[in-house]
Amino acid sequence: MIVEIGHFAAILALLMAAGLAGAGFLAAANPAWRGLTQALALGQLAFVALSFAVLVAAFVGNDFSVAYVAQNSNSALPWHYRVSATWGAHEGSFLLWTLIAAGWTAAVSVAGRQLPSEVHGRALGVLGALNAAFLLFLLSASNPFERLLPAPPADGADLNPLLQDFGLIVHPPLLYTGYVGLAVAFAFAAAALLAGRLDAAWARWTRPWTNAAWAFLTCGIALGSWWAYYELGWGGWWFWDPVENASFMPWLAATALIHSLAVTEKRGAFKAWTAFLALTAFSLALLGAFIVRSGVLTSVHAFATDPERGVFLLIILALAVGGAFALYALRAPSIGSRATYDGVSRELLLLANNAILTLALAVVLLGTLYPLAYEAATGGDKISVGPPYFNRVFVPLMLLLAACLAIAPISRWKRTPLKLFQKAGWMLLAAAAIGLAAPLVFAGALKAGAAAAAALGTWVAVVLAADCWRRRGALTRSYLGMAMAHLGFAVSLVGIGATSQFSSALDARLAVGEAVELNGVTYRFASLSQVDGPNYTAERGTFTTDAGVTLHAEKRYYAASGQVMTEAGIAAGFLRDLYVTLGERLPDGSWAVRLNDKPLVRWVWLGALLMAGGGILAVMDPRYRRVRVRRRSADAAAMPHPAQSSG
Repeated sequence: MIVEIGHFAAILALLMAAGLAGAGFLAAANPAWRGLTQALALGQLAFVALSFAVLVAAFVGNDFSVAYVAQNSNSALPWHYRVSATWGAHEGSFLLWTLIAAGWTAAVSVAGRQLPSEVHGRALGVLGALNAAFLLFLLSASNPFERLLPAPPADGADLNPLLQDFGLIVHPPLLYTGYVGLAVAFAFAAAALLAGRLDAAWARWTRPWTNAAWAFLTCGIALGSWWAYYELGWGGWWFWDPVENASFMPWLAATALIHSLAVTEKRGAFKAWTAFLALTAFSLALLGAFIVRSGVLTSVHAFATDPERGVFLLIILALAVGGAFALYALRAPSIGSRATYDGVSRELLLLANNAILTLALAVVLLGTLYPLAYEAATGGDKISVGPPYFNRVFVPLMLLLAACLAIAPISRWKRTPLKLFQKAGWMLLAAAAIGLAAPLVFAGALKAGAAAAAALGTWVAVVLAADCWRRRGALTRSYLGMAMAHLGFAVSLVGIGATSQFSSALDARLAVGEAVELNGVTYRFASLSQVDGPNYTAERGTFTTDAGVTLHAEKRYYAASGQVMTEAGIAAGFLRDLYVTLGERLPDGSWAVRLNDKPLVRWVWLGALLMAGGGILAVMDPRYRRVRVRRRSADAAAMPHPAQSSG
């Protein structure tokens, strides 16, 4: 009976989301409806949360009469993986999506009460319509509460061993929070276009929501990369998989958006372009949902292979994106920007930043969609676009972006005196020297890509440090957040340059007691033992190095599913990772072993976490909370004084 309660709660949430869609637009015309919009938004969140809690309880309680639980869990599965198995496949992951969407909507309904009713109401109306579409898709095509009655299985089929990991616990919730959070910027842009007020105030309302969503998306992508690195056993951290790209494209658009919003708020420029980016970022999130869940591709990340679901998602995508951009086409020509700027100004640099990010987005979008379009056009022939294409085109753009970030802090609005760039020029020379020296000192070789990354990353960091020192005593959280995010980009850039140019790998054939050398480190296959996990058995290879490091690599067998998984042995370090993978046992009793030496690979994720932290720090700037005070002051000023109304 408890499962039916979850199903019924989802139906009630759908009704409340549909009601919010209507009440929001009514509140835009009549503020008396605002109380109802908040009640509907909070009610929707409560019922989706109840529905989600019921599904979690079904997993924890091993209720295999629920088809989704039977397909993705097992009684031997540890309890924490049973909880995360709730979103380990399509139906439950989309229920998590709707829960997060309801959470963002409730947050806007409460925190946005100080906004003008015409904008707040329309934004809630748009969010309500989107949530209603998501819930309708969930209930009609992706229902996680379907029963296997009257004869449920005695046990479940088990969760995919790849997903029995801490990564599943944290990666999807963070990624979806970023994905769905971009719907807030989308809704505010649509509301502002309907109201005809794309102004500095609109940009100020939108910035904290966009920064928060961007920070969650950044963290989610970084955790996904880290998960792939240690779990898949190949030693890589990014493969340009179509589903990886599906999360990266909204990130690129959102990164351009947060920079464009700064110009719109400070200078009143780029209004139409900023609105376009707000619509594009969430549209790409919807496109990502379609790619992952429609069955148009096969990937380790893909959730669904049902074309009917793809058609439903395509309809949602067409209505939401088509309607939003039709509105944009009607309204954008009437939106003018009067701000002027000249020479190498901050506006020009932020425009260059947006141009580079947009071009990078186009590169990724083309490489992702071209194979799908080719397959559709040729009737089933397949073609792949792999890392060589992306690396050749995307990497130079990111190096150019780093150069823009290096000089942006010292630029000024309207116009920047050229003498201010002289110090930056000297800093560039010093950074270039470091970029040339660092690979020689630490790797004993000079490679152009690594040297360029080190030089540009150092340049960004040095200029930021100098600018922070110049501003000491007047540093705002918004500025510190920007500085932290840009520093994070520099750290990631250096890490990517080093690990991509200087990583080493060796495939060896080793028996217990034998040793092999890679990059001056001797790895010895010390022992092989049998270990029992909670729901698997494993052969564990213990490797030691002449530096006193011990690594444990495993070959695991999961009895419930009959699958075999490889668990890499990793000795993590700030400057390098030593990485051992145990392959197959060979006929003579020896093992296929793969060794990896990954310099500065941890910097890739450290930089991403710094970027995410910078986004959160910027959201905490007090000026975003002053909107409420200003709004209340304006309302008080508009009220007639008792002495004026007594006559």
